[in-house]
Amino acid sequence: MHTTPRHDNLIGGQWLAGGSYTPNINPSNLADVLGEYAQASAADLDAAVQAARAAFPVWSMSGIQARADALDAIGTEILARRDELGALLAREEGKTRVEGVGEVSRAGNIFKFFAGECLRLAGEVVPSVRPGIGVEITREPVGVVGIITPWNFPMAIPAWKIAPALAYGNCVVFKPADLVPGCAWELAEIISRSGIPAGVFNLVMGRGSVIGDPLVNHPGVDAISFTGSQGVGARIAQQCALSLKKVQLEMGGKNPQVILDDANLAQAVELSVQSAFYSTGQRCTASSRLIVTEGIYPQFVAAITARMATLKVGDALEAGTDIGPVSSLAQLEQDMRYVELGQAQGGQLVAGGDRLQRATEGFYMAPALLTDTTADMRINREEVFGPVASIIRVKGYDEALFEANNTPFGLSAGIATTSLKHATHFKRHSQAGMVMVNLPTAGVDYHVPFGGRKGSSYGPREQGRYAQEFFTTVKTAYIGI
Repeated sequence: MHTTPRHDNLIGGQWLAGGSYTPNINPSNLADVLGEYAQASAADLDAAVQAARAAFPVWSMSGIQARADALDAIGTEILARRDELGALLAREEGKTRVEGVGEVSRAGNIFKFFAGECLRLAGEVVPSVRPGIGVEITREPVGVVGIITPWNFPMAIPAWKIAPALAYGNCVVFKPADLVPGCAWELAEIISRSGIPAGVFNLVMGRGSVIGDPLVNHPGVDAISFTGSQGVGARIAQQCALSLKKVQLEMGGKNPQVILDDANLAQAVELSVQSAFYSTGQRCTASSRLIVTEGIYPQFVAAITARMATLKVGDALEAGTDIGPVSSLAQLEQDMRYVELGQAQGGQLVAGGDRLQRATEGFYMAPALLTDTTADMRINREEVFGPVASIIRVKGYDEALFEANNTPFGLSAGIATTSLKHATHFKRHSQAGMVMVNLPTAGVDYHVPFGGRKGSSYGPREQGRYAQEFFTTVKTAYIGI
């Protein structure tokens, strides 16, 4: 008798069984199976797209109050269940319970924000240069949007894509990361009871190799919003260009945290630890390059090493845990390979970097810090995506700024300083989409734009009012009077 709960795909308003199911394993305790989740086929994906296309004519013309009410209801339920869903998130992805509850709260607030945006979508009425003619500029939904999300923020990132898509009248086919289907399924279940018509929102779970490419290349999909690796993002951009689909990509970072001689040492250490190691370093905004000027360098290295020794690595659900497990064995192996590579290229491992044993078998790793690294090392060029940070020593501000920008990425950048002159200059000259002064590089509000430059992002920004740039298209209408 099958006792593990099974979770199906949502297609056209119906929960449909998959041809196969995969177990969802807790990275804090490999013996803990959260459930089994349906694996969609290419045929399932096609059915979801067809359902979305069939629902689009009515939904795109629906009243804005109905949309606002539905999104507000979704946000309200998410917030009411934040403790329950936060625990699920911690159990599934590995970030601590506190971080999980925080992420769920953010997701709920995102839906509530876009409930309001349903009522704030504005246009323009302008005169024509020709007498007796008026001009109206309005925004309309794009159509069917394919949404592909990563495993590291299994509630917040789906929320900040799905909520604006629905708010502006689009229909959605949502493919979450195969590693974290639990949060996606719970979100879909909440959406399914919100009053949104059948087919407007569809959930298809499974591997990218099976349903990812068919979603990107489907002729019934008008736009793709993707967050994930740079390599996959670049391929999606090429595929969308061939079919002239609208595309939005968020693809990671190699974010710098600059520490100047005049920084408050305790503050600089704390924000660096939070940037580099919290959420197990599994954030595209994490700061894995600590760029430290030579005057404060010895004190900073000693202080951050001491602070790292106090961090508790353990089960994500246990009270007092600072750092949870790495999300998967593959990611753990990648993190440890980069630690070895950093040492092989001349870096000195001064803290962590080893796999840890805990009461339950899991993917535990001691946060790693390497010193004496240079900008040309792979550990400073490539995104590790784990609790691994390296320190680059520089002479002064000018060299620090140069090294901060010396990367193919440009998502987030931070500076720790008490100098208004240097803070102001850094804000203007940092080649990043988001700049933090005396704050961690990770952590942004839900009502402002999110995104980067260079290899980090492509297409319109996410979140806040800027989301309309991707999820709507502009129409200009002329009226003869």
